[in-house]
Amino acid sequence: MKRDAFVMHLHSGCEAEYKKRHNEIWPELKAELRKAGVSDYTIFLDPGTNTLFAFQRLADDAEDSGLAGKEIVKKWWHMMKDLMDTNPDESPVCDGLLEVFHMD
Repeated sequence: MKRDAFVMHLHSGCEAEYKKRHNEIWPELKAELRKAGVSDYTIFLDPGTNTLFAFQRLADDAEDSGLAGKEIVKKWWHMMKDLMDTNPDESPVCDGLLEVFHMD
């Protein structure tokens, strides 16, 4: 199992709507993430900077790189683009983080 972490940026004033949309995440999107090998996916918010910190576990044979081509993922990105910084393809701007310490 691999660990993966990254940060994104939420637009100011969108905190409640971001949380609401994630509370209502589509079952078919969750199923697609699981199918790609994603589990234990958690997103935290730093309210002082509106930085979103995301953590997920990836199966050793995870195919999460193919998620960007899935229609359900593109539909989710389209719905979320008004709340956060996004790329031209509407995917969230994500900055990967390097793991420097881990303790079980």
